[in-house]
Amino acid sequence: MRMNWDAFLAAVRERGEYPTQEEAERAARVVLGLLGAHLVGDVRAELAARLPDTLALVLLNPLQAHEPLSPERFVRATSAWIEGASERTATWDVGAVLSVVSDLAGHELMNRILLQLPPGYDLLFGSPQRSA
Repeated sequence: MRMNWDAFLAAVRERGEYPTQEEAERAARVVLGLLGAHLVGDVRAELAARLPDTLALVLLNPLQAHEPLSPERFVRATSAWIEGASERTATWDVGAVLSVVSDLAGHELMNRILLQLPPGYDLLFGSPQRSA
């Protein structure tokens, strides 16, 4: 089920404690643009189908990443794309957006998303995986 624009941004805004919807939107666009560069195939398409149309297009037309980024490099890349951001604020932005994505994706799709990402992304989504 596709989440609507206002509900998605309201959730990001609440989790990120952003004073404006514009700040929540900026974080969502950057984080989803970077995430889209790491996901392929059905996983990316299924996640896009649950996002608001505008953000689905961001996920499906990602920012360029020439190689999979470690979680630390993902945060650094986020800070580079958000004007005035530091790694600390980018960590906050990533957590706010990806925790909403995790809720929206659900357990089964989240497991498949995490299989496509380098180790450690579970923490960025706020869903630590237990080691076997």
